[in-house]
Amino acid sequence: MTSSDVVIVGGGISGIAAAVELARAGVPVAVLDRGRRLGGRMAVRTVRDTETKWDGHPVDVGAGFFTVREPLFAAQVDDWERRGLAYPWTDTLGVAGPEGLTHFTSGVMRWSAPAGLRSLVDDLAESIPSADLRSDHEVHSVRVSNGGVLVDEVSAKLALLCGPDPQMARILAQQSELDEVRATLVSVDWEPVLALTAVYEKRSWPEISGVFVNGSDELGFIADDGSRRGDMAPVLVAHSSSALAAQHLDNPQTAAPAMIAAMHRILGVTAEPLQVHVQRWSLARPISGRDEPHLLDSTLGIGCAGDAWHGGPRIEAAWLSGQSLGQTAASELTSG
Repeated sequence: MTSSDVVIVGGGISGIAAAVELARAGVPVAVLDRGRRLGGRMAVRTVRDTETKWDGHPVDVGAGFFTVREPLFAAQVDDWERRGLAYPWTDTLGVAGPEGLTHFTSGVMRWSAPAGLRSLVDDLAESIPSADLRSDHEVHSVRVSNGGVLVDEVSAKLALLCGPDPQMARILAQQSELDEVRATLVSVDWEPVLALTAVYEKRSWPEISGVFVNGSDELGFIADDGSRRGDMAPVLVAHSSSALAAQHLDNPQTAAPAMIAAMHRILGVTAEPLQVHVQRWSLARPISGRDEPHLLDSTLGIGCAGDAWHGGPRIEAAWLSGQSLGQTAASELTSG
């Protein structure tokens, strides 16, 4: 690939949503993603080598669920639900302090996916066979060049940056034309999270869907992944506090003992897990979201979208942001 009308950097839900809109408009588009699979922070890990019947169980190790507020996203979710790709998981979650559960709270419905949240990104990608989708492809530089943009050595009319903002800011070339875009991308702070997956021989904790943990130095959220999947597998997923994650980014597995001890204390679990894995997310989520749906500077040929836009941070915001950016970019490219 030496050229494309549009190059999208980032194959998470915002990048793929943008690609869907461009492909529908007949605009040639390529998506470049650094991960081994598309999906970004809607990542899934498969349980293996436990010598139990739960080998093959998919575990959400990125985002834990999604919510639905706006009609456009609701229509997409209705389609996923109709085809068995997503389902309403729970509207009731536990609340805990460092020493244990304190109460339950009901609110907005949280949604999940039987095959893991990444399967929803895969489904969107499968709907655009005309797009050039490339995983395991790290982009090092995006620069303005001769009335267009260069994404590494690939020339394009537009480059749409749909990965975590700080990563996207780092790949922008040190050109004065790009200073304002760079400043926008670094205007929102992001925090790290470690996601611990623990597989047990059997279930031995209270009947929960998930638990928000307050006041803990170690944890922020615990999910019963068997409940989330609907198969009741004896699998728990714990998200660390951002402070703990920051201390263990160089070697995430070293955070496991503290995270397991905190999770067991909160849920009253005494059995040791058969298997433990820790996933590092150096840029797990933006601390706040911008009100604007996206950024598109057609003069520079640069656009930005993701879960720090459209009032995020939420999966819904990322999808809406990508869709909005894709539609706007397609309109500009085809209006002439």
